Amino acid sequence: EKQEYYGGLSSSEIPAYRLPYDAVDFEVRLCTDLGVKFELGKALGRDFSVQSLKDEGFGAVFLGFGLPTANTDPAFAGLEAGQGFYTSKDFLPQVSKASKPGMCCKGAATPALPALHGTVMVLGAGDTAMDCASSAFRCGAERVILCFRRSFNEIRACPEEFEIPKKDGVEVLPYCTPREVVLRDGRIFLVEFLKMEKGADGRWAPDDDQVLRIKCQFVISAFGSHVGDSALVDACAPATFTAQGRVHADPASGQCVGVPWLFAGGDLVGATMTVEAANDGKTASWHMHKRLQESAGGAVPAEMRLPLFHSPIDDVDISIEMLGLKFKNPFGLASATAATTGEMIRRGFEAGWAFCVTKTFSLDKDLITNVSPRIVRGSTSGNIYGPGQTSFTNIELISDKSANYWCGVVRELVADYPDHIVIASIMCSLNEADWTELAQRAEAAGAHALELNLSCPHGMGERGMGLACGTVEGFVRDICRWVRAAVKIPFFAKLTPNVTDICAIAGAAKAGGADGVTAINTIQSLQTVDPDGAAWPHVGKAKQTTYGGMSGSANRPVALAKISSVARAFPGFPIMGTGGVESAEHTLQFVHCGASVVQICSAIQNQDLSVVQDYITGLKALLYLKGREASGAGWTGQTPPPGSLPHKAPNLRDIEDVVASPDRPQFGPYLTERLRARARALKEADLLAAEYVPCAVGAEPARVPRLQDELGRALSRITTWGDLAIKEQVVALVDQEKCINCGKCYMTCNDTAYQAIQFHPETHKPLVLDICTGCGLCGAVCPIPDC
Repeated sequence: EKQEYYGGLSSSEIPAYRLPYDAVDFEVRLCTDLGVKFELGKALGRDFSVQSLKDEGFGAVFLGFGLPTANTDPAFAGLEAGQGFYTSKDFLPQVSKASKPGMCCKGAATPALPALHGTVMVLGAGDTAMDCASSAFRCGAERVILCFRRSFNEIRACPEEFEIPKKDGVEVLPYCTPREVVLRDGRIFLVEFLKMEKGADGRWAPDDDQVLRIKCQFVISAFGSHVGDSALVDACAPATFTAQGRVHADPASGQCVGVPWLFAGGDLVGATMTVEAANDGKTASWHMHKRLQESAGGAVPAEMRLPLFHSPIDDVDISIEMLGLKFKNPFGLASATAATTGEMIRRGFEAGWAFCVTKTFSLDKDLITNVSPRIVRGSTSGNIYGPGQTSFTNIELISDKSANYWCGVVRELVADYPDHIVIASIMCSLNEADWTELAQRAEAAGAHALELNLSCPHGMGERGMGLACGTVEGFVRDICRWVRAAVKIPFFAKLTPNVTDICAIAGAAKAGGADGVTAINTIQSLQTVDPDGAAWPHVGKAKQTTYGGMSGSANRPVALAKISSVARAFPGFPIMGTGGVESAEHTLQFVHCGASVVQICSAIQNQDLSVVQDYITGLKALLYLKGREASGAGWTGQTPPPGSLPHKAPNLRDIEDVVASPDRPQFGPYLTERLRARARALKEADLLAAEYVPCAVGAEPARVPRLQDELGRALSRITTWGDLAIKEQVVALVDQEKCINCGKCYMTCNDTAYQAIQFHPETHKPLVLDICTGCGLCGAVCPIPDC
């Protein structure tokens, strides 16, 4: 690396408000932890060449140094920063050095931001030009004009990149190209532009008859870049360059043409985004690995397989032991649509799911035929369509495949996936012989455990099965006794939430010999009725429907209540949780409420089987951070809690004339004054001060909890209403720094609570009165977290 800091363009040319240095430093430390050695302050073409590296004995070389020389329009030839002219290669590194704490300057003088003022002209329409425009405002420019040669439709920058300078107030000047710069007293005074016109051949060309002159104090050129330095080009030999100044390389491998040991990627081969450059590096790394291994006689798979980074989070133990069964993680396919066939379960196991519960099957005499349609989006999502549904309703029955089919599937899965758990879900009517036969057939097939479906809320109950058996304590107890007498493997009774007292049903299952329970099955529902009176899903020409089973995240609060009730009533009784799990933190909630493992389907319906990898990583991260009490306390698995981020700005609470005054809200002229005060504070602050340098991560935690340790953690805090601390009252508080003055807290308190909030008619500041009873409704409807 030529510079004295890591990260290349990501460090030097992407501003801190978009990419703070510690984000790059984290990536670098992942490499150094693996043993990668960085040589800083060493320049290709000055200190070494590609060939000299080869001569030193390196078996492969990768070039990824980008394009260091800025393209400059001839109109600006010879101009320098002292005259008001910067290229992006001059301007952005200076901005980064002065605003990215921890990046450089160790033992050196503190660098300063470029001192801009007045009007700044930025030339270009790519991502770099957008960064220059927004940074110019932050360096003191009062007015920034973005000038480019083509139309808005041909702006090269990503749309989200363009949004930042637009919000900052940049002015846009399309269809112009610079022709001449006018200096006054040795500095830029104005720039003369020609209008660009599009010809019949589709090409843009300047029109000498259309001239525009604009006064400005600074010009920042962001017209792209090239290798430039001839010494650098010569040092890349034996690599060759195209007429466009890019290295000749195979795009599939990154290998330089005609030089099997030399590879290149990134800007040097034509990549236009950081993510493309990163992919070039990963692709080339595989092919370098392949070349070196094969040259030493090693075997390398034909398919490219890049290993993932390994961190202490990967070592966190999320395995669970229950009834002598070892689950490598708590995530399983529920007895639902994701387990419709054996092939689907196989794909689930390959994706990372630790166990499955087969689609419920019966004896052949009870085989079913489904109707259509039978699975629909729930109305709880409102008018949100596509993935992300909060509920589904189905009127699908059990599997339409035979017991022979499912016993064969179980047998094959157990043989082919010895480290996975296979649970067979079975259903019969209130008939001892049927339950005995089906349970013994599933056990003989090799199932690790059984799940007795006593809770299907639709269709099967009309046949004397499912819900018809699971709502009567005596029936549940008898069925469990029959199965206990028939098999030796563990079995779970799947409970319905559609009862008055789920603990009574769980107690009957336990009394009958069940080893555990599954809670909960779907909630009986009627999702919606059309304006013509037809409910959905409607079947056939008569548009008839029936009560279905609701699944998804809308069920989760009910599932947590039912699971915790059973766990409190029967301590240590194993529970498989199901009902609305769709993230790692949801899983931990279920475990805290007493469920050892979780079954999932609706989340897969919303996305696909790969969601399990997010859940595995997220759950490990949650447990790992629980071991880091200082940095991980309060993390819910999603956005870090307020105040925990390492990037800080000067504290506006110290600006008495703006914030301390109670009549300074965050809208209209008040917000304008706040932003001006913030700008003044930032201008006076030392952005590289030690207080803004991200804190070191510190040593590894002494002990990271296992998932098994978290089982039932919430149960001691769940109690009856009468045991709650009635004398420990609280009242509402409003964080005026976060408050956006929307008035929602006032409206909801005034119309549905205790009229305990006053709303200032002019400043819109909410004020909580002494009559507040602390009900919490204002916080429930506030759009700002922790306000």
